[in-house]
Amino acid sequence: MKHVVFYDAQCPFCFQVKRIFRKFDWLNQVKWVSVQEVEKAGKYPYLEGRNTLDEIHMLTKEGEIKQGFATISHLLLVLPPVSILGLILYLPGMNRVGSPLYRWFSSHRYQWFGRYDVPRYA
Repeated sequence: MKHVVFYDAQCPFCFQVKRIFRKFDWLNQVKWVSVQEVEKAGKYPYLEGRNTLDEIHMLTKEGEIKQGFATISHLLLVLPPVSILGLILYLPGMNRVGSPLYRWFSSHRYQWFGRYDVPRYA
């Protein structure tokens, strides 16, 4: 089983982050699914009621749901070339700084990077 990461395919920044992280997925551990696909498919009931457009979400191999900064931290940890960054983000106190910073950045991303009219999947 793979980790499943749910990203916003209409967000240029999110799309580029996905492209970069895919290059670091040497062990093919991550499946990327756009939030727009999830809304159509309805096959991810554990995401119901979650604000998936505002924060990246992840279903880990172990069945745990992560969101926002926790997703980024865990994702970095499982990607071999950047796993040291993931370890750093798990240091005590990093969540207190990282979570608000992530939410602030996420709330401004469309302002800074725009928004695709049509979702990008490739």
